[in-house]
Formats: sequence, structure tokens, C-alpha cells
Amino acid sequence: MTTTTDLTRRRCKPCEGGVPALSSGAVAELLRALDPAWQLAADSRSIARSFVFPDFARTIGFVNAVAWIAESEGHHPDLEVGYGRCRVAWSTHAVGGLTENDFICAAKVDRLGS
Repeated sequence: MTTTTDLTRRRCKPCEGGVPALSSGAVAELLRALDPAWQLAADSRSIARSFVFPDFARTIGFVNAVAWIAESEGHHPDLEVGYGRCRVAWSTHAVGGLTENDFICAAKVDRLGS
């Protein structure tokens, strides 16, 4: 079984397509390694989690930390940002679904807390 610690120790691998998205079984196993707040999209092509903060400054600090993770890993999420809130969604657009990269980055975001 994969754990959060296992995922946070891994690095993203470059993905430019040509590989299949993860199977539903692999997605289910990796999702169990994340905070339960992560939700699988209805089409199973992305995972997302919403974070709530007491103010705008804390929200932007979190966004900047997520951006640093994304740049470090070369894998970028979709972000929705508002006052006191941020929704982070991971997907590997090149394969039209989820890869291990999405779960690696989600686990690293989990370490940021809320």
C-alpha cells in the first residue's frame, strides 16, 4: 500500500503523453494515501481539494507555496482562488487523466496543511 510519505519522497516524471492514464484501481489506491478531503472528479480525470484560510494574505501564502511545489516538480495544477479559499485540482492533461505525478503533488500540498 502506498502512503503519503512514500508519495512525498517521489519526484514527478516528465509526461508528454503517449502513456496511459492510471487504472481505476491504481487511482483508488493512491487516493487512499492522501488526505480524505481530496475528491475524485465524476469523470475520474482529476482530483481536487478545497482549502479555507482566515484571510487573504494566508490564502496567497498558500497559493505561492503550491506554485513553488508545482514549479519544483514541473507539474502544474488548476487553481481557483478567492478571499480565504483556494481549490487545487490536479490532472495530467497530456494523458487526459491521472498519473502518479498528480498524487505526488497532492501529497506534497497536503503537507502544507490549511
